Amino acid sequence: MTFTETISGLLPIAGPISDFIGGAVASLIIVSFLMSLVAVSGIWGKRKITAAFTDRIAVNRHGPFGLLIIVADAVRLLSKELIVPEGVDRPAWDLGPLVMASSALLGFAVIPMGTLFGLNLQVADPQAGLAYVFATASIASVGLVMAGYSSNNKYSMLGGLRAVAQNLAYEIPLVVTGVSVVLFAGSLQLSEIVAQQGQTLVSLGGVAIPSWYAFVNPFAFLLFMVANLAEVGRNPFDVPEAPTEIVAGWQTEYSSVYFVLCYLSEFIHIFLGGAIIATIFLGGPAGPFLPGFVWMVIKILAVYLFTQWARSAIPRVRIDQLIEIGWKGMLVLSFANLVLTAVIVGVIA
Repeated sequence: MTFTETISGLLPIAGPISDFIGGAVASLIIVSFLMSLVAVSGIWGKRKITAAFTDRIAVNRHGPFGLLIIVADAVRLLSKELIVPEGVDRPAWDLGPLVMASSALLGFAVIPMGTLFGLNLQVADPQAGLAYVFATASIASVGLVMAGYSSNNKYSMLGGLRAVAQNLAYEIPLVVTGVSVVLFAGSLQLSEIVAQQGQTLVSLGGVAIPSWYAFVNPFAFLLFMVANLAEVGRNPFDVPEAPTEIVAGWQTEYSSVYFVLCYLSEFIHIFLGGAIIATIFLGGPAGPFLPGFVWMVIKILAVYLFTQWARSAIPRVRIDQLIEIGWKGMLVLSFANLVLTAVIVGVIA
C-alpha cells in the first residue's frame, strides 16, 4: 500500500476527493523532507565536504558546527533584491527555475523511500514508474534552455546551448543503461525492481550477498554513475556552468529567490539521481537492522558524497571532449551493455 493510499484510508470520506487529499498530504510530507535535506546538505554539507577534500575548515562560527549558516544564508538570499536585467524574455526567464525545480520534485513521487513507523513512504507506484521518473527528470533540460536563451546574456546563452548538447549526449546512455536493469527485473515498476533485488545472489561464510544489480551487473552500474554525473552537472561534466569560462552559464543573470530556486533544483536533481541509483542498483530501501527509510537516505547521501568528491577531485573536460565521451564512448558502451544483458537474460531464461 502506497503512502497516498494509507492517508486516504484514514480520511472519513472516500472516492476521488479522498485520493486527491491523500496524494497532496503524502507529497507535502515527502517534499518537506527533501527541502530539509537540501538545506542541510546543500548549504552546510557541501561546504564541509569540499573543505575536507581541500584541507580547509569551512563554516564553524554560526551556531554549533556552523549549522546556523543555513538560516543565515536563507535570510541573506531571500532578502536580496531581485534584479531583472534589461532585455530578458520575462515569461521564460521567470519560469525557467520553476520548471527545473518542479521536474525533480515530480520524480520523487514514484521513488520507494522505504518504511518508517509502519508506513510505506511511496506516493505512487505506477507500472511504468522507471519511465515516468526518467521523463520527469528530463524536463529540467527545457528549464535550462529557457533560462539560457531568455537571459539576454551571451554567457547564459552559451551555458544553455552546452546544457542541451550535454543532456542529448548523456540522457540516451542513461536511459539505455536503465533498460538493461529492466531486462533483469522484467518490470518498469520500481517496487518490483526493488523486490527482485531482495533475493540472495551468493552466500559467503554464512553471509548472504543480495542480488543488487550493482553486483549482478557492475558495468551497468559504473556507466549509470558516470552518466548521472553528466546529468546533474558535476565534474568533470559541469560544462554548462563552468565558472572559470562563462561566469555561471545559464544561471548568470539570476539573483535573490530565483538564484535559490536554481540552487535548489541543482541539489534536488542530485538527490533524485541518487534515489534512482539506490532504487535500481542498490536494492532501494533494503538493509539490515535499520528502517528502510533510513537505509534509503544513507544510500542517497552516499551517491551525493560521490558527486561532491568528483566536484573536488576531477578536472573539467572541454565541451568537445564532453560530446566525444558521450556520443563515441558512453552511447556505444551502453548499447553494448544492453545487448550483453539481453543475451545473458535469454540464456538464463
